[in-house]
Amino acid sequence: MNAATGEVTQMLVELRRGNKEAEARLIPLVYNELRRIAAIHLRRESPQHTLQPTALVHEAYLRLIKIQEVDWQSRSHFFAVSSTLMRRILVDHARAGKANKRGDGWETFSIDEAFLPAPQRAPEVLALDEALSKLALLDERQAKIVEMRFFAGMSEEEAGDVLGVSARTIKRDWRVAKAWLFKELSG
Repeated sequence: MNAATGEVTQMLVELRRGNKEAEARLIPLVYNELRRIAAIHLRRESPQHTLQPTALVHEAYLRLIKIQEVDWQSRSHFFAVSSTLMRRILVDHARAGKANKRGDGWETFSIDEAFLPAPQRAPEVLALDEALSKLALLDERQAKIVEMRFFAGMSEEEAGDVLGVSARTIKRDWRVAKAWLFKELSG
């Protein structure tokens, strides 16, 4: 564990204990990584998307600091939860946009198309979210692996650390989850 990793974990423990000063020290330690994760999420959105990485980071961070019941295990755990929150923010944003455009048709698309930027992404974002929710009912770990690997850009080792399994297990489950999502999204 390097110094930055240990420091982030320590700040998370302090924050959990109610130390408000820890929050001020945590922000500079995690901001760049949160922004990187936000950029990964937004790369898959329309270029005209109204949220920018900075706004997505701020919204996610505001939600993160309100969560009191999380027992932060590590820096990787924090970023995995952060990525999940960012995905939920984007799904909420897509739902709001879809509600404003009632009558738009839903189309079948492949998983590859879901991961490419396109002008109108709300249907794809919502379909991917629905597919991930279905996958979570079948295999919660596989759904978490998709979120960590695809959305947060975590390595197999980092995802394994968060979930308490080997990188080999992550690799196997990642392969199975991608195949399942491909089948689910291609209709």
